[in-house]
Amino acid sequence: MKRPLRITVVYNNVPHAPALATAWGFAAVIETGSSTVLFDTGGDGSILLSNLQRLGIDPTSIDAIVLSHIHGDPTGGLDQFLERHSNVTFYMPFSFPKTFRRMIEQHGARIETVSGPGRLFANLHSTGELGESIKEQALIVDTEQGLVIVTGCAHPGVIEVAKVAREYLRREIHLLMGGFHLIDLDKDKLRATIRDLRNLGIHRVAPGHCTGNPAVALFREHWGSDFLEGGCGAILEIP
Repeated sequence: MKRPLRITVVYNNVPHAPALATAWGFAAVIETGSSTVLFDTGGDGSILLSNLQRLGIDPTSIDAIVLSHIHGDPTGGLDQFLERHSNVTFYMPFSFPKTFRRMIEQHGARIETVSGPGRLFANLHSTGELGESIKEQALIVDTEQGLVIVTGCAHPGVIEVAKVAREYLRREIHLLMGGFHLIDLDKDKLRATIRDLRNLGIHRVAPGHCTGNPAVALFREHWGSDFLEGGCGAILEIP
């Protein structure tokens, strides 16, 4: 029997499960049935490992780590995680500094760099490096229901991320989740962003991290029953 895609938010400054610690940053464990991937590592390794333990997720079960961008909120938990488990393959933007790559290799982990959009392995794809001053990739899971896009902070713009993913695989977007980097936008710009995302035909949303409370409230209003909780400890399953 085919297992559903299961995404567990293991690090977020947005709360959801009361037993878990929250802090600035984002990380999610993505279980496809054939592999287990950690997308970003949050800003603090001790919080990441503690939340994984409370959620019953063994760090050594993780096969690969996808890093969205070089900032501390997606990479700060890395050192302590690698001390527990380093037999993993990293998929990171090509623009990551060589010193950062050497640190990972010194732990014994493997590295694959990403430039343009492409398949990482199985049904997991990258948008490729997007943006100008801050280079960032998002993860795309190609499912029977449509595309599931997981963003770290969406510095290049969440609309751009969604457009690139849809145009690259030429499929509709079933779920857009993660940090949308809308925290500093005024209400008019937020409404324009939501209008543009609705026009892209995105079926479900699960915003968190750097999206901001006013934006999250608007997503909840506009998506209704297709708004999914994306805070720390949220579990999303896609058949």
